[in-house]
Amino acid sequence: MSVYETILVEIHDKVGLVRLNRPKALNALNSTLLGELVAALQILDADTSVGAIVVTGSERAFAAGADIKEMVDASAVEMLLRDFISQIDGIRSIKKPVIAAVSGWCLGGGNELAMSCDMIVASDTARFGQPEINLGVIPGAGGTQRLARTVGKAVAMEMVLNNRTLSALEAQQFGLVNRVVPVDCYLEEALSLAAEIANRAPLAIRFGKDAINQAFETFLADGLADERRSFYFLFSTDDQQEGMQAFIEKRDPEWKGV
Repeated sequence: MSVYETILVEIHDKVGLVRLNRPKALNALNSTLLGELVAALQILDADTSVGAIVVTGSERAFAAGADIKEMVDASAVEMLLRDFISQIDGIRSIKKPVIAAVSGWCLGGGNELAMSCDMIVASDTARFGQPEINLGVIPGAGGTQRLARTVGKAVAMEMVLNNRTLSALEAQQFGLVNRVVPVDCYLEEALSLAAEIANRAPLAIRFGKDAINQAFETFLADGLADERRSFYFLFSTDDQQEGMQAFIEKRDPEWKGV
């Protein structure tokens, strides 16, 4: 496993775990951290022994935002040329399910990072927000777009325009979070969820994730067409035959990923 400066990587059976590791900066996202995170996710994505991935921070902060020190003196042209924020887009290309395990502050770029993952398990201490308005800017890594699609226009407006933060329970109520658990077991819960998914049919998981993202990111007609193509394709796989035969025979399937 590679050696990193700002993250820690572990393997838990079939689950890869990536920890953001800038504790003095509350895991603020800088170009180094984002680059290492995406690189680690790509390595885990290519590892056939890994079926799902969890990204987490610390109990105090998942990530408290972007590292303002990297941006404070930058001009518009410099920001455009650096374009380090677009590294978050690399998470979208990961084919395996990615679950964010969030505790404490999840703000700005941290919230955008969590929303770039496929699911969020939150501790009851988690707080979600987009406070960029306090800096005279707006979210730049998908915050306005993903928030509006997830929590709805009205709540997204209040979060982006007036720095409203959501508690973990509010985030669950608005559909931003899958589940909320006590802080002492939020990571365990995320790893357990990832392990359950990792034990399912790998190709079906991959196509299912892609189809849902299509529904989230494209027009309905395009998403439906893509879903149908993937559904039919899966009938050419050994896992489909095994899954249906196991169902008929009332036994657990043995997935091969082919």
